[in-house]
Amino acid sequence: MKQKLLKILQILTIVLGGFFLVLLILAFTSLPFWMRYHLGTNVPVINHPPDYIVMLGAGGMPDGRNMVRLYHTAFVSKKFPDAKVIISLPGDTLDSLSSIMLMKKELIIRGVNKNKILIENTGNNTRNEVLQIKKMIADTTASLLIVTSPEHLYRSVRCFQKVGFSNIGGHAAFEQSLDDELLIGDMQSGEPDAIPEIGDNLNLRYTFWNHLQYEVIVFREYVAITYYRLKGWI
Repeated sequence: MKQKLLKILQILTIVLGGFFLVLLILAFTSLPFWMRYHLGTNVPVINHPPDYIVMLGAGGMPDGRNMVRLYHTAFVSKKFPDAKVIISLPGDTLDSLSSIMLMKKELIIRGVNKNKILIENTGNNTRNEVLQIKKMIADTTASLLIVTSPEHLYRSVRCFQKVGFSNIGGHAAFEQSLDDELLIGDMQSGEPDAIPEIGDNLNLRYTFWNHLQYEVIVFREYVAITYYRLKGWI
């Protein structure tokens, strides 16, 4: 019995080791980027001004994911000034320092009309957020533009479609990278207190680690998509 368990453990170790080796190799390619890109673009596009711009929040405030989504929400709100804006995140609307209220403040700072901002503050996951937003919008033929992170967009749009919304599109909140030349140090700068430059290989210094992060994000989202399919939510 002990030998059998050791054999199973050995096989499991080899399989997991092989899997992580594949992930490391893939991080040197562009595949993780395109996997995330596909999740953020494989959604319908609406070719007319939406009735509602719906931003699905993530994390607290300030938070990198939320700030990028808020930036894009303000951008599309300026493009479609007649659309109402719904921001969704659990929080206390009576507390001016709660994350949801700080999100509203951020949009106002970025030029969004405060009278057009609606708040959904009870949904604690994508499915619940969609159900609560449906209660806010009685007409399921209303056109919605969903703003969220690229990896989260496909599942979000499908959730809205599943509960009956038929006129829906997505806007992926992609972050913008620095230009390569800004990431390459000046080897001749001569600054005595500067950290020594470790080389100009951006693929090793930045891209590899970003792609590893993309792999975690994308595979986690694939698990969520599979779970939502099994539950019949998308």
